[in-house]
Order: sequence, then structure tokens, then C-alpha cells
Amino acid sequence: MDFMKKLTKRREFSSIIFLIVLYVIVGSVNPKFLESDNIMLCLNGATVFTLCAIGMAFVIYTGEIDASIGATLGLSAAVVATILKNGGSLSFAVLAAICIGLIIGIINGVGVAILKVPSIIMTIGMMGIIRGFSYVYTNGQWVENVPSSFKALSQKGVEGLSWLYISAIIIMIATNFYLMKTKRGHYFQAVGDNEDGAIHIGIPVNATKMISFILSSVFASIASIIFVSRIGIVTPTSGSGYEMQAIAACVIGGISLSGGIGNMIGATVGALIMASISRILVFIGLSSNYNNTITGILLISIVVIDAMIQNHNIKKARRQRLVARTEIIAEVKGKEETRNEAYIEK
Repeated sequence: MDFMKKLTKRREFSSIIFLIVLYVIVGSVNPKFLESDNIMLCLNGATVFTLCAIGMAFVIYTGEIDASIGATLGLSAAVVATILKNGGSLSFAVLAAICIGLIIGIINGVGVAILKVPSIIMTIGMMGIIRGFSYVYTNGQWVENVPSSFKALSQKGVEGLSWLYISAIIIMIATNFYLMKTKRGHYFQAVGDNEDGAIHIGIPVNATKMISFILSSVFASIASIIFVSRIGIVTPTSGSGYEMQAIAACVIGGISLSGGIGNMIGATVGALIMASISRILVFIGLSSNYNNTITGILLISIVVIDAMIQNHNIKKARRQRLVARTEIIAEVKGKEETRNEAYIEK
């Protein structure tokens, strides 16, 4: 019973229940949705979102936001596709993508952690710059004719589940262990929970924020490799809107936008929910054009609910402190009255 109580109190538990209920409801409307082939398509389709959400989670965990990951993914994808199209090696393409993510992450990290530019302003500015580079790099053209052998990588797997998604799950487990079980992993939670307190106890706040932005951009660049393998075509606008999808995945998965709360399991479940929306719309007979609308509604709803819960917890904590202080005052007054009575009797 204690285990179940602890489980139900975990923030990601509600997102898992939401995912199950959502699938059951859609399955009742259209039973074909729950067929194993379609479930595998939903899982495989969530690979890119999962990696973006994991990277975004590091930033949100520190109480910041990264609006540039969609543009980072798009530029990295264009570079990867161009290299492979021109006969370059996969290892060189992967290295180039990671370097792009590393450079962008360092710039974002310096702007936010060192120069103290608000993260939303810094990363929106970087989004515009990176998107401009994408147009210049591609000359406004699509990058096509990616080798079929590379595109085939996204189709390989076990029982319909691609190796790429399996790899994403392994990465999620590793990063979740790092966050939850290591000293340096706890730095992210401490910075997001109470930055001033983290500074006072000697946690390198600026370095932690720098690392979070670097990881966010690098994960977006890694996701771009899978994006190219799955889609096979890169446009100058590729990756547009992925930042909102990643933020929504984290929030739906139980990671608080105020920082310090949540884990990678929730972000991964949230990514699966976001990746499933477009397919759900098709199966219930609605246009996939509603995808962004539903994403926005979910994001706003979860943020409002999270804010209400936090306000409730703050008020509850204040009441508890007030009650405790009142009890202490009453106890002190009782002791003083006892001493006075004893003095009078003497």
C-alpha cells in the first residue's frame, strides 16, 4: 500500500494514466488505433520528440527555457542531409551535427548564465539567427536525395519497434539515473528549486545552466540525425514548432516550468503523447491541422493546473507554519503562566 501511495503521488504517474486513458478512448472510437502496428508507429514516431524533450528537460529543470531547439534541429538536419547527399560519411555527419549543437548551446549558455539575458529572449533571438543561417545554407531550397541506406536505418528494429526508439529509451534511462542518483545531477534540481540557496551552498549555478543549454542543443542536433533518417527531406523550415512540442512534452510529463521538479520518465511519456496527437486526429476523423491548436491547449491547461497546485501547496505550507508558530506561542505562554502562578503561591 505504501508503494502504491508513493507511486500515485509521483508527477509522471498522472501523465502515464492520461496516456492510457487517451489511447483507450481513441481505441473505443476506432479499434484500429489499438492494433499493434499502429502502436509501434506511435512509438517510433516519438523518437525525435523524445530526444528533444530530454534535452529541453535539463533546461526547464534549472528554471529556464530554450526556444531555439527547433531551429537547431533544422540547421543540423540540413547539414547532415547535405553531407550524406554529397557522399560524406555518417560519422562525419554526426560529428558535424553535434558540433553545431555544442556551439549553439555554448552561446545560449553564455548569454543566459554569464550575461544574465532572460532565457526566453536569448533563445528566441538565437532561433531567428539560426533559422536565417538555415535559409542561407540551403539557399532556400529543399535538401533531398539522402542515401536510401541511411533512410533504412529508421526502419530497422525488433518486432516493429525501431532500434532508434530503443536507443532513445536507453538514453532516457541513463539521463534519468544521472539526474536522480548522482551528485552533479542533483545540481540541476537544486538550481531550479532555489537558485540563491544553491549559490550559498557552493553549487556552480552558472556552470550548471551552461551545461543544461549545451545538452539541450546537442540533443536537438542528435534528434536531427534521426529526423533526416525518418523523413529523408529537409526544408528551410524543418524543426519549426518543435520547441513548443518539447516544452509541452515536459510539462505534460510533470516537469514544472518553475524548475526543480520532475524527471525524464515523465518527459518521455509526454513526448509519446505529443507524437500521438496527429495520428489520433486522423483516427477520430479530424484534420491534422488541429495538431498545434491541441498542443497549445494542452500546454496552457497543464501550466495553469501546475500553477494552481503550486499556489495551493504554498498556502498549505504557510498555514502549517502559522499553526506551528501558534502552538509554540501558546506553549510559551502556558509555561509563563505556570511560573507566575508558582511565584504568586510562594
